[in-house]
Amino acid sequence: MRALTKALVGATVAIGIAAGGLATAGTAMAAPAPTERPTATGEIGTLAVVNLGLSTRQAKNVQCWLERWDYRGANDGLLGTGSWKAFQYYLEVARGYDGDRDGVVGPKTIQALQRLLTSAWGYRGKIDGIAGAQTQAAFKRFANDQAVYCS
Repeated sequence: MRALTKALVGATVAIGIAAGGLATAGTAMAAPAPTERPTATGEIGTLAVVNLGLSTRQAKNVQCWLERWDYRGANDGLLGTGSWKAFQYYLEVARGYDGDRDGVVGPKTIQALQRLLTSAWGYRGKIDGIAGAQTQAAFKRFANDQAVYCS
């Protein structure tokens, strides 16, 4: 009887561990939570961060470069609404972006980014507005090249 009890307890522990691992697997793969930032009125607002696969350092490089394009936000490595508004301004001037300067990283923003990335950063995919693996790899190369603007 003792051997049977040990076996049942061992099996129960193994199932519990497996179930716990499965329960947390979904959260490990979830997108990062939006960052909360104080607004001009002192209220806490939600900032959507879309780094498109960039590391914090690479995103900081992009923010340093964006300072040339009217970005006045924090150089924090989080490409939020302000960063993307400045990027959309650049893309409008230089790459045919014709969407709103709203800081939303939608298909039009990605298409203009893809046009930018074909010039010197190795993007060879379709200009389809989807930030897939090729777009993200080219965006990383672009971000690495912008380190020269950070001092």
